[in-house]
Amino acid sequence: MAGMRGKQTVRGMFQSMAVICAAAGVIYLFIPHDEKADPIRAVDYRVELVTAQRAAPYPVLAPEGLAKDWTPTSVAYDREEGNAWHLGFLTPDRQYVAVEQSTAASGKYIAGVTHDARDTGRTQAVAGRAWQRWEGPKYDALVLRDKGVTTVVTGTATWEQLARMASALRPAEVPGATGAPSAAGTPPVTNAPSAPATP
Repeated sequence: MAGMRGKQTVRGMFQSMAVICAAAGVIYLFIPHDEKADPIRAVDYRVELVTAQRAAPYPVLAPEGLAKDWTPTSVAYDREEGNAWHLGFLTPDRQYVAVEQSTAASGKYIAGVTHDARDTGRTQAVAGRAWQRWEGPKYDALVLRDKGVTTVVTGTATWEQLARMASALRPAEVPGATGAPSAAGTPPVTNAPSAPATP
């Protein structure tokens, strides 16, 4: 008798599971869903950008004029960690590009945000500025050090895409402020094409 009851219990469990699975299948079929929906969700970084610009001791940069298929995916500002500003994007071909800025010691900071990229000793002209080229096993980077702040454009993207981001960077506009300087104390960079790297 005990064996019969055990078999009935197991059979009942399987029957219950079958009913639950069937119900889930029906719900899935009748609830609208988009098979082609993009799982990547864009973030609106405008509030964080203005907040960071008010708090940071340097002009915080963000891109202007990028195509709409460049998707912002992450944003952060950390005053306690060297006034670090981070803004992450995905390119149209789903490569990662990040804008990183900080007043922390540049050597350690660059190694951290680029995942141990190394200075190649070469530079790349982007909109009239000489950016250092760093290469690494995970990320490559364009690096600009100026007046106590280090700006890094890094990621898995191509050099052309990194330069495109660097050329689009502008200081954030704080409401009520006028004449905000650029990160290097010069007019904001323009969308001029970048020159090839110099040896």
